[in-house]
Amino acid sequence: MTAHELENTAKALVAPGRGILAADESTGTIEKRFKSINLASTEEHRRAYRDLLFSTPGAAEFISGVILYDETIRQRAADGTPFPKFLAARGIVPGIKVDAGTVALPGSTKEKRTNGLDGLRERLAEYRGLGARFAKWRAVITIGEGIPSRRCLEDNAYSLAIYAALCQEQGLVPIVEPEVLMDGHHTLERCFEVTQATLHLVFDALYEHAVVLERMLLKPNMVISGKECPTQASTQEVAEASVQCFRRTVPAAVPGIVFLSGGQSSPQATANLSAMNAMATVHPWQLSYSYGRALQDEALRAWKGKAENVGAAQKAFLHRSRMVSAARSGRYSEKMERELVTA
Repeated sequence: MTAHELENTAKALVAPGRGILAADESTGTIEKRFKSINLASTEEHRRAYRDLLFSTPGAAEFISGVILYDETIRQRAADGTPFPKFLAARGIVPGIKVDAGTVALPGSTKEKRTNGLDGLRERLAEYRGLGARFAKWRAVITIGEGIPSRRCLEDNAYSLAIYAALCQEQGLVPIVEPEVLMDGHHTLERCFEVTQATLHLVFDALYEHAVVLERMLLKPNMVISGKECPTQASTQEVAEASVQCFRRTVPAAVPGIVFLSGGQSSPQATANLSAMNAMATVHPWQLSYSYGRALQDEALRAWKGKAENVGAAQKAFLHRSRMVSAARSGRYSEKMERELVTA
């Protein structure tokens, strides 16, 4: 892609009312999801599940892009069309997860670093040939006693920056994902502190590696209380803290912030995003979504791996897509959730 095309792709992924479906679960992760509905994780079951999501009538109105996994980008829809072409024909931009998962940070039993830089340039070129137009790399930051360490933050920022630079070199828009995990007893204030420190180092590294900000997207966590924290922040508190944190750290040149759901329930992730977009403040970037479970959970439970349930699963997926789309303009409300029950 030319520089102009990269910028246009980045903007298209955060077009008003639309966001990204993260369908890039590794084989191990989707096996866990399938276990929740007592379904064996075979290649055909994985293909069929992705097919029902991608072929949902009307979903393209709300889904701008889909992040695929290595297996999925090589699979085909029920009509025999390769998934990247199938999505592109519907106006949905195909993307690809390119990191190789997390491993222990050397010298630490509690912190992680992300693998996958070896051979990345060649893999990016292959994925581009298969139809991908953007990519994603995830770093994991854990909050705990004495962590995260500066070493962990710098290591992950460095890897994210090299990945992003290689993506732009190979004609792909990089989605940079430094995820501060919700796991733990930490407060909203502690999450703010760690997220701010993480993003400062990430953008320092992106600058050092000459990554063009207009040709990338950021996929961060929201600033939120830890799952085990006895005091859970309200939706409004999450929205205000998140926006304040990103205003301090994310340059206005970045076209959009596509939040991960990070273990939140579907309604919670939707409500928090909506509250940010309902604020009177004009944000310098688009605030959108790149949700996995928060877009898929209801559809997966409705499907149960049975062909006769595809229609019900697609109805559930379309409903959730419509809800998060409404959150893009701050119009989401709990009342809207009842539409699925009464429709």
